Amino acid sequence: MRARDKTQKSAVREENERAILKAAEEVFAERGFRGATTGVIAHRAGIPKANLHYYFPTKEALYRRVVEHIFNVWLDAANTFDESDDPVEALTAYISAKMDISRAHPMGSKVWANEILHKAPVIQDYLETTLRDWTASRAAVIDRWVTEGKIAPVNARYLLYMIWATTQHYADFNHQIDTLNGGTPLDDAQFEDAKKTVIGIVLAGIGARPPAAPASAPAPAEPARAEA
Repeated sequence: MRARDKTQKSAVREENERAILKAAEEVFAERGFRGATTGVIAHRAGIPKANLHYYFPTKEALYRRVVEHIFNVWLDAANTFDESDDPVEALTAYISAKMDISRAHPMGSKVWANEILHKAPVIQDYLETTLRDWTASRAAVIDRWVTEGKIAPVNARYLLYMIWATTQHYADFNHQIDTLNGGTPLDDAQFEDAKKTVIGIVLAGIGARPPAAPASAPAPAEPARAEA
């Protein structure tokens, strides 16, 4: 097969997978794992059911891919813990990213929430390995900040749970937020204000305030004028 043909085939595959995963997020969010069918997902994606099973042999394989996708997006958001040892910078970037993810991937977040509400019948193994290890690694960073006096004493896991609950609320309960906002989604300015509010409350709650701006140097005194 020529290189050009391989490139085109790869592009088609990526496009089909994107369409399938987007449709799967929506259908799983609406119907749950048990209520969703690969036929409905294929129809929503605009492809034959046989094509869907070419990429994802079973419904469970597709479901796990959807769940793993949103979780990996969340994991990437927490890279800020490694990129900065300043809790203000790290948590500001993390919370901001989590809020943006809730706005961009509300259906993926709903799938995760529905799975957890049903005691994780499909991904319990994922919780007991990947999530547990990742949480321990992030908690260790927060514990170090406490030890170094950069933030007030706080239970690292409870802090993470609160951040998850608050940021993911904007995805899982977006209909409620829209309703209370006059029936329309938050616009860009409102969403930015929501992010600043969440960030400010979390940072203030753990004593991680941005450093005060350096005082301005006093203006030089004007030279005295000679008496005429």
